[in-house]
Amino acid sequence: MHSILLMTFKRLGLGLITLFIVSVIIFGAVEILPGDLAQEILGQSATPETIAAFRQELGLNQPPITRYLAWLGNMIQGDFGHSLANGRPISDLLGARFSNTLFLATYAALIAVPLALILGVLAALYRNTWFDRIANITTLSSISFPEFFIAYILILFLSVNHSIFPSLANISDSMPLSEQLYRTMLPAITLTLVVVAHMMRMTRASIINVLASPYVEMARMKGLSPARVIIFHALPNALAPIINVIALNLAYLVVGVVVVEVVFVYPGLGQLLVDSVSKRDITVVQAASLIFAGTFILLNLIADILSILSNPRLLNPR
Repeated sequence: MHSILLMTFKRLGLGLITLFIVSVIIFGAVEILPGDLAQEILGQSATPETIAAFRQELGLNQPPITRYLAWLGNMIQGDFGHSLANGRPISDLLGARFSNTLFLATYAALIAVPLALILGVLAALYRNTWFDRIANITTLSSISFPEFFIAYILILFLSVNHSIFPSLANISDSMPLSEQLYRTMLPAITLTLVVVAHMMRMTRASIINVLASPYVEMARMKGLSPARVIIFHALPNALAPIINVIALNLAYLVVGVVVVEVVFVYPGLGQLLVDSVSKRDITVVQAASLIFAGTFILLNLIADILSILSNPRLLNPR
């Protein structure tokens, strides 16, 4: 337990260092954007005096390092500042949008993870059969297409040609859960088709790798059925890489939904990020990007910890 706690603190420290480096990259990327931010926001008709006053209000007349340290200090204290577009506190904008993104990611994960595990186990159980080949071809085909292409295909067949699901995923807190699940079915299916291949193929490969172990051979010699051998003997010992790839795909479901949210006009953090970029609302762009980065780093940390808990030998890879 002491080794696991020590490893956790080390990974947490590395995660904080990574988040700091990402914050520098985010601020630097915004800093080198072409054009003058004050001029872009106020428009071409703004007078030089108005632009100068606005730059002073935003602190743009200060050196970049000073503005970065002030921005980072406010972020650490939980002060995200105010939106340049509407003056609202950014924390209010991010709270509702991020909860919507987490809702969609959870919805897709509840579909994708069990489906991938079942397909992976069945593909390992019926290895080199027609089922194995069809499962691999189907999942690889789905992951080969970009998200927006899959989304538009689903809209065409399930919304335009057959009015089964709505093409726009507009939800609100006042809707019942059943209505929210119905309206977000198409984006959830899109995300499922994108991530299920990775998890299924890793499950299949890990189980097949474990099937060559002596204890699995002993279980077979005892007369256990192939399904029982895989589920109760091979699968528990193949969990470490499976957990890793599941956590990575869950991270993608949270931080990689920008395209899907834009296609379905879903009111999530990705849609807010795109809208803020188009409006040059830089403060919101910085805050949203940092939240995405922090979420990705945190989920990777959780993946490492769960992998080691499922296989303590990873603490000493020698």
